[in-house]
Amino acid sequence: MHPTLAYHVTNTLGWSQLRPLQVAAGEAIQHGEDMLLLAPTAGGKTEAAAFPILTMMEEQRWSGLTVLYICPLKALLNNLHPRLERYAAWLGRDVAVWHGDISTSRKQAILRNPPDILLTTPESLEAMLISTKVDQRRLMRDLRVVVVDEVHAFARDDRGWHLLAVLERLHRLAGRPLQRVGLSATVGNPQDLLSWLQGSGVGRRAQVVSPEDGQSAAQPDLELDHVGTVSNAAKLIAALHRGEKRLVFCDSKQMVEELSALLREHGVTTFLSHASLSAQERHRAEEAFEQTRDCVIVSTSTLELGIDIGDLDRVIQINAPWSVASFLQRLGRTGRRSNTPRNCLLLALDHDDLLSAAGLLQLWGTGYVEPTQPPPQPRHIVAQQLLALALQEGRVGDQLWSDWWNGLEPFEDAQEIVEFLVSAGFLERDGGMLFVGTKAEQRFGRQHFRDLVAVFTAPPEFAVLHKNAEIGRMDPGLLTAQSAGPRLLLLAGRTWQVDWVDWKRRRCFVDPVEGTGGEARWPSSAFGGTSFRLARAMRDVVLGADPPVRLTQRARRGLERIRGEYGDLVHAGGTVVVREEGDVVWWTWAGHRANATLRATLGPLSDPAQRTDALNLRLRNDLDAQTWRRAVQNLPVLLPEVDQRALNGLKFSAALPADLALDTLRSRMADAVSAAHVLGEPARFLMR
Repeated sequence: MHPTLAYHVTNTLGWSQLRPLQVAAGEAIQHGEDMLLLAPTAGGKTEAAAFPILTMMEEQRWSGLTVLYICPLKALLNNLHPRLERYAAWLGRDVAVWHGDISTSRKQAILRNPPDILLTTPESLEAMLISTKVDQRRLMRDLRVVVVDEVHAFARDDRGWHLLAVLERLHRLAGRPLQRVGLSATVGNPQDLLSWLQGSGVGRRAQVVSPEDGQSAAQPDLELDHVGTVSNAAKLIAALHRGEKRLVFCDSKQMVEELSALLREHGVTTFLSHASLSAQERHRAEEAFEQTRDCVIVSTSTLELGIDIGDLDRVIQINAPWSVASFLQRLGRTGRRSNTPRNCLLLALDHDDLLSAAGLLQLWGTGYVEPTQPPPQPRHIVAQQLLALALQEGRVGDQLWSDWWNGLEPFEDAQEIVEFLVSAGFLERDGGMLFVGTKAEQRFGRQHFRDLVAVFTAPPEFAVLHKNAEIGRMDPGLLTAQSAGPRLLLLAGRTWQVDWVDWKRRRCFVDPVEGTGGEARWPSSAFGGTSFRLARAMRDVVLGADPPVRLTQRARRGLERIRGEYGDLVHAGGTVVVREEGDVVWWTWAGHRANATLRATLGPLSDPAQRTDALNLRLRNDLDAQTWRRAVQNLPVLLPEVDQRALNGLKFSAALPADLALDTLRSRMADAVSAAHVLGEPARFLMR
């Protein structure tokens, strides 16, 4: 470590030693290796990357913008900025942050005098690259290192593919490979994640650093309870752990609002955080929560990532997240003080929720963590990148465009997409050069091609304002539904009465009212659903396995009831087919994606009207055991069919041939490996 840094780490921060992660990372980063640093929340990952990078910056006399620090959330950037600014200032270096909330004047100042380190998001990087007001080559010519925080969060959806493609373009602008350092919570396949992060640089020296530090290895304090309703959950949270700082995770914005309102009725100091609250509202809540002792903050997954909200005493989870990885991230919010264990109280609502929570804890108890798997076939991202490159460069050679992505896998066979973009008018070709066509300007060109910057589609929402201050955003369906009296909304944990609606500008003006009765609603968000491994862990619970945590008497009674209800629908050696009240149901315990794949594979043997369930499939009601076994023998696995309307959720699908867009969605809905495994298992028939 540079001597000045070492001095301040000892005397300003008061650290007597570095953590094992920070020691292990320092030397490898300074040797120029690509790296993945794994540690729980508050595990010191930021410093493990920042200190050796600052040391290199000073010893090798880097100048200009040499380091990009990329985060998935603006709030995380804002949270990290003062900390990194402090560290850099010890060496006379400067740090700036750039995202959509930063003023134009501040951005112009950054362009005039680039900082040593820039904190930003992939969307803001894309906006810089396609902007006519930014000299991209001048700004990026000194780049050497890219730090990607919460890299696992990027890798699990299309933002990760977008990020990798943008990094390859930066590689070309800088004229050198960029050292890549990823920071991540625990994942099941760290080496695969590191190779993915390397992009076209696979084969460069790289290593995963994940030393145990004792604290993370300590057994956490976990308890599962069955409370029945959100109201009961509020009563229990209000009664427990008074005087402590508690973070409660919910699986929907609506539940966050409802639980927060109930907690306030019980006299609990309560704050909220979810994506449809305004940035100012979330920041005020998180700041107040950090400074208050006896309080609760209720959140969706927005606080799962590494935003610092101070020292927590307790984490409470309503129901369960969909993955062990997410559970570990939330659990890691606690236990930051020495000699205090990580802890989590899980409160299951109905019996299905109890089974899911018990299954998740059972899976966690085996030491399993899901592999992070980027979504397959990101063809729509390829189309978006081709259009973005044409904007960035003005025009690009129709035989040279692939050079910008250095052989990155999604771009290896993209000529069909290029030809479609030209034939559909998204790109135009002239003299061997490609440039943005009129169709792209019509479809994506509003507000300087803002629609081309983000790769996700946000549902339409109305801004909710009180005295011109935005509180948050709400589903417009709440403003059009019939209402017997004054229209009341529940937002930021308070009830508001709608004053008037500006339909043209999508704004709703409200006034606060006393009492309750407000309604909260948002479009349901897409999720991967129950995985094969989680569904099988739920089956293990039904078969009698108790998760290795404390179970309250209510939870034990609930599990006993579940085992009584499902006892005939499981067996350890395979699957069960039962006839009940005229229906034939195949209990696969295979998860949503595997069951969707099985339904497509079975074709006319399955009931096409059934919505995909995680645990079972409804079959043709005249099936018997002999017919079934003959039909499924050597049956080839097929991908699920996709409704044409589903393409609305795949941004840039209009820039793809219809068959490629549909095939992309089908591949993402499938779990062919698990489906094939289930088809090969013996099926027990119970025809009642």
